[in-house]
Amino acid sequence: MAEPARRRRRKEARPQEILEAALALFTERGFSATRLDDIAARAGVSKGTLYLYFASKEAIFSELVRHAVLPNIARVEALVAGWSGSRASLLRRMIELLGTALREDRIAAFPKLVIAESGNFPELARQYREEVIERGLGLFARVIAAGVAAGEFREVDSRHAAKLCVAPMLLLAVWRTCLARADEQPLDAQALVETHVETLLRGLAAKGGPVPEGVR
Repeated sequence: MAEPARRRRRKEARPQEILEAALALFTERGFSATRLDDIAARAGVSKGTLYLYFASKEAIFSELVRHAVLPNIARVEALVAGWSGSRASLLRRMIELLGTALREDRIAAFPKLVIAESGNFPELARQYREEVIERGLGLFARVIAAGVAAGEFREVDSRHAAKLCVAPMLLLAVWRTCLARADEQPLDAQALVETHVETLLRGLAAKGGPVPEGVR
């Protein structure tokens, strides 16, 4: 007898429901304090059902990274691959996309989780560094290096400059997830991104050259 369509849809939705429940709990309580029983209860499934899809909390975290974070990096990779304008304008767009992503609570939660749990769960930090940080920094470094080679940017270490591209965006994530409740004046994320881009591009401008395209 064929399985009812409604039941099939429910089974297909379970992994996503478990992931959403896990991310909510990881954000609220931290990775260490969240038990698989808690995730199962929040998702409305039995612990046995949870094990049909995920073998451990670490496996859930790994899938969360691949499901929630990596698609954003893939979008930036596609942007870089198809770009035909200046590198300055491309850097602006890349940082704007990163800033937009980190304004989503579910994305901003990951840096906080990794920072908080890296001592007790170094494998989580290793995975996040390899799959997210190194991949993202590599994109920024390649764009900066190309700008240097074209004479658009001054001579800089592209690896270090890439980290400077990302650092204020990590501050945005940490501020949103850790400090916002204690902040008397809410952080203006859009103004932070714009100020960062303007400062960065002026700092990268080739000596004696024109102000990079896209800088006001």
